Amino acid sequence: MDRIYCGPPPLPDQLWSSWNLDPPLLLALALMGWLLRRDLAGLLAVAVLILAFVSPLCALSSALFSARVVHHVLLVAVAAPLLAWGLRAQTAGGPALPLAVASVILWAWHLPAAYDAALSHVGVYWLMQITLLASAVWFWRAAFARNGAPVLQLAAIIANFAQMGMLGAILTFAPAALYAAHAIAPFDWGISALRDQQLGGLIMWVPAGLPYAVAAVTLARQSWTRLRGDLSW
Repeated sequence: MDRIYCGPPPLPDQLWSSWNLDPPLLLALALMGWLLRRDLAGLLAVAVLILAFVSPLCALSSALFSARVVHHVLLVAVAAPLLAWGLRAQTAGGPALPLAVASVILWAWHLPAAYDAALSHVGVYWLMQITLLASAVWFWRAAFARNGAPVLQLAAIIANFAQMGMLGAILTFAPAALYAAHAIAPFDWGISALRDQQLGGLIMWVPAGLPYAVAAVTLARQSWTRLRGDLSW
């Protein structure tokens, strides 16, 4: 076993001093911020990544599965669409393939063996984070492509949230805690491992839909504006 990235699970009184100041991470985020300095959506994405990887949320996600779910939602449903919006393509192919790939990657990393491996080895941890973020950016670029088919793009956004909600429902109603990485630490926070997992499932199932709803409404408004412009001619 290697070590848990962001350090060992903190106790409640240690949380606000548990910032992750890993130099390579800070350098990578600074470089990303400099490269995206002219793009507001890109800078907001960098801010979300700082919240996910530098703030005490990173350490808390070592302790609680529910915090890890928040971390993953920030990656795939907040940072990824912001990055994709800033890097919008004129055409990016249909959203079906990237949706399928992103869904498989999300579900695969929530298999207990893969999840526990990621939280016990730094290399596997970063493989998890990079594949989740990269596949999500690929999906959102296709969903936001300027010349894409709006109906298919909206359907893909809804389907993406639906598959995440299905995973959340499975985790919510699982009869036992699934992840050895969170078998003990939740008790320090006053909840059982099963309750922590149920809370994580609920977050994935319900509140995580908000970014998808915002994206769908934004895309629908943009498509309607473009359609009105075409009709005015």
